[in-house]
Amino acid sequence: MSASTLPLTPTLPESRGQGYGAALVLGSAIVWSFGGTIARFLAIEDGWTVVFWRSLFAALFLLGFMLLRDGPRGTIQLFRGIGLAGLAVGVCFATASTSFILAIAYTTVANVVLIQAGVPLIAALMAWLLFREKVAVHTWIAIAAVIGGVAIMVSESLGGGVSPMGDALALLIAFAFATATIITRRFAHVRMTPAVFLGTVIAAATAASQASGFAVSAQELGVLVVFGALNFGLGLALFVTGARLIPSALAALLGTAETVLAPFWVALIHGEVPGIRTVIGGVIVLAALLCYLGVELWRQRRA
Repeated sequence: MSASTLPLTPTLPESRGQGYGAALVLGSAIVWSFGGTIARFLAIEDGWTVVFWRSLFAALFLLGFMLLRDGPRGTIQLFRGIGLAGLAVGVCFATASTSFILAIAYTTVANVVLIQAGVPLIAALMAWLLFREKVAVHTWIAIAAVIGGVAIMVSESLGGGVSPMGDALALLIAFAFATATIITRRFAHVRMTPAVFLGTVIAAATAASQASGFAVSAQELGVLVVFGALNFGLGLALFVTGARLIPSALAALLGTAETVLAPFWVALIHGEVPGIRTVIGGVIVLAALLCYLGVELWRQRRA
């Protein structure tokens, strides 16, 4: 069955479909949270070189994933069925992944993370304004708690190296990710794996035009394979598969688990112990997510 003939809504029952989608999106956040830990194993000075190899291996992973799951003919049908919505999602993810490299050249990583914490709020507002997608009161409360928790996490690192250009690029990342989330949910009948594949190809082509060189050691190449295929590619596949099944605000909200888990993995593997504010903020974000999921589970059981 081609993507153009798929039903307009997921075929799973709504409660089971939402639980499955939430698990996949949460899984993508967990996978992405290892990004900082993996990057610590690289000593490549040119960030564009890292973006090129990471995006290339992510593209190869996604292509192999589609060929294995759907076969050559099914993969071709998926590409034919993505339409303008799929192209838009691909451009959004390419914009987000490349803008991050540019943003941290102008402003601090803390500023970028803080602004990206607004993705759930942006997604909720855009979904409500454009499609009148209802957002429950407890969702707004969870979004506010997440933004507050992330603000506490990065408060020790704020200041220095901040510029309007850097913050504008960080805001562009947030809008691009929120837009991709909304489109994926709105066009739930479209399989977006080919779209994110195109996004990684665009990102690789952009990085190739900016990189000073492509030479890396054999050890660094192995790390880049993991960084691209498993961290980036697998995370994208999980996210676009799950985001089709759950409200846009929930998908963006679950994605913030990456912010909480990333410092934990770095501390566990590299011994970089986070500050007390990072721990406090992370606990607030994690508690908000767990409470939100608990309320949703309770509501579904009542229904």
